Amino acid sequence: MSEVGLAVVGVTACNQQLGLHPFNIVGEKYLLAIADATQAWPLVIPSLGHCPAEVVLSRLDGILFTGSPSNIEPHHFDGPASEAGTHHDPKRDATTLPLIHAAIKAGVPVLGICRGFQEMNVAFGGSLHQRLHEVGGFIEHREDKTAPVEEQYGLSHEVKIEPGGLLHDAWGRSSAEVNSVHTQGVDRLGVGLRPEAYANDGLIEAFSVKDAKNFALGVQWHPEWKVLDNAFYTAVFKAFNEACQHRAASRVK
Repeated sequence: MSEVGLAVVGVTACNQQLGLHPFNIVGEKYLLAIADATQAWPLVIPSLGHCPAEVVLSRLDGILFTGSPSNIEPHHFDGPASEAGTHHDPKRDATTLPLIHAAIKAGVPVLGICRGFQEMNVAFGGSLHQRLHEVGGFIEHREDKTAPVEEQYGLSHEVKIEPGGLLHDAWGRSSAEVNSVHTQGVDRLGVGLRPEAYANDGLIEAFSVKDAKNFALGVQWHPEWKVLDNAFYTAVFKAFNEACQHRAASRVK
């Protein structure tokens, strides 16, 4: 695709204090996944606590809601107060939660990863287990933080993929192996969300938005990690890319 027709995908940033100043930052792996695995270019969306959604969305062909070290503040889903020391990002919450609804309403393709997946659930009225490892019946979904990063993001467990959904259409199979790098997980599924994949312990690992005008998928794992080395992860980004390309083509007519 020529640069003139290059699709543009917004990528949400985190608002973090680095030294004396607040910064808006995003993991390079998300930017590289867009640049390398799609026919699109990433454009960082800052988390300033507000966003002129109509103007921003009119210029985008898709949005990737990224993962993050931070957790959504639990008051957004009527959850109990977080444990002391939990990393939050209130400006990101205030930016992304309304932006999810605006993007889906506008027909902008959406892919949510990890925190982005959790944001989608909360935006649709769902709730989260804040410390999944303390809830009975679930396998260990956290990474070993003492291990090398290659091992932390290595394949960890299987997911069962529901037939007839976006994920099954993209992959064409009923299961896949994924990494697992999360502390939180879906408790109550948001209204209007369709489960797309489950871990063997019953945890929802992916969902789509039932009545979305366009591609709208959230996944709990990290398909952006070395996406070109994993056929399943590539398939997720390929499906997202196809929706972004279709929107890009319609916007330039």
